[in-house]
Amino acid sequence: MFQKKPTDILEEEHRIIEKIVKAMSVLIKRLETDKDTSLEDLQNITEFMRIFGDKCHHGKEEKELFPLLGKKGVPMQGCPITALTHEHEVGRNLVKGLVESTVAYEKKDSSAKEGLLKQLRGLINLYPNHIWKEEYLLFPMTNKILNDSEQKDLQIK
Repeated sequence: MFQKKPTDILEEEHRIIEKIVKAMSVLIKRLETDKDTSLEDLQNITEFMRIFGDKCHHGKEEKELFPLLGKKGVPMQGCPITALTHEHEVGRNLVKGLVESTVAYEKKDSSAKEGLLKQLRGLINLYPNHIWKEEYLLFPMTNKILNDSEQKDLQIK
């Protein structure tokens, strides 16, 4: 048997995402108390969420894991795939809004602070529940449905 299952790798990625979500809480506190908030921190968080959170992590799920589960009989238009894919889309929209608010913040736009707070709060509310659904529903189901060979063939590294 191989070292790690794909679900183990996806869970490790969740730990990284959780650290960034915690950093978002710090940014919210800074914004709420009108303390100087680093533009670079905002840009780094948006870039991380766009590249690692969405393209890398969600990409593995949507392009590799979900289609294989569909081939194994998991309904693609039902629970849990539709709900998780919808949450991925919600996350993309929140990150898009965060990018726009960060650009506005850089331009000293007076509405930027409220936009940043809205998007950051949305991401903080989304991710803990989303991660829970994957780790306690999707991944255990995956480990029951896919045999060792199928898991090894997944391009999740």
